Amino acid sequence: MSKRVAVVTGGIGGLGTEICKYLARSGRKVVAADLGSRAERVAEFKAEMAEFGDEVAFESLNVADFAACADLIRKIEAEHGPIAILVNAAGITRDTSLRKMTPEQWIDVLKVNLEGVFNMCRNVVDSMSTRGYGRIVNISSVNGQTGQFGQTNYSAAKAGMHGFTMALAREVAKKGVTVNSVSPGYCRTAMVMAVPEDVRNQIIANIPVGRLGEPREIARVVDFLSADDSGFITGANIPVNGGYFMDF
Repeated sequence: MSKRVAVVTGGIGGLGTEICKYLARSGRKVVAADLGSRAERVAEFKAEMAEFGDEVAFESLNVADFAACADLIRKIEAEHGPIAILVNAAGITRDTSLRKMTPEQWIDVLKVNLEGVFNMCRNVVDSMSTRGYGRIVNISSVNGQTGQFGQTNYSAAKAGMHGFTMALAREVAKKGVTVNSVSPGYCRTAMVMAVPEDVRNQIIANIPVGRLGEPREIARVVDFLSADDSGFITGANIPVNGGYFMDF
């Protein structure tokens, strides 16, 4: 059997890179889809993936553009075969209090973090359902569960992702397609490390395990949900946050 093809949006980011590595190590053909404007980061990513040879590729994509998503999915399927795994990890922040938030800051975050999930899922769900197999994993956030000061846009997008995940899971459950979300807590990524040290230390003090998460700890969960024998898990949200938020 040919290798299952996996697409990871936000694939050159802190979490996305580790997710690509884990999926490749599990025998998947991986395509990282991300903005191509950061040439230096793209080059770094390709160097990090050198051990996998042709099994990890990069494609430029703006997930906020529905037509671009459709075009890329057609291109990938023509070159590599049907997409069996989709990981929606693309995300941005435009943090500020609602009193100061501009319409552009609201719209930009919703278009990438939530509309991007629709754009990708809408373009793969038909073929997955027709073939009777698919694994969709949406990368949400603990802040979609708890809210966070200065992140009404981000928290709304990530909370919306949970509802989207559960609804789509119900629609395709009998088609052999699972749809789940993973909600990372604060992890050692460039985005978190850019937070002022005093604020970061305060965050860590509120994490019961007493440290930031590592990107590989998120990637491991995504890899698990993407496995062939994870077909009885759908519509679930898996929190990976060191106990920062616990729900019954």
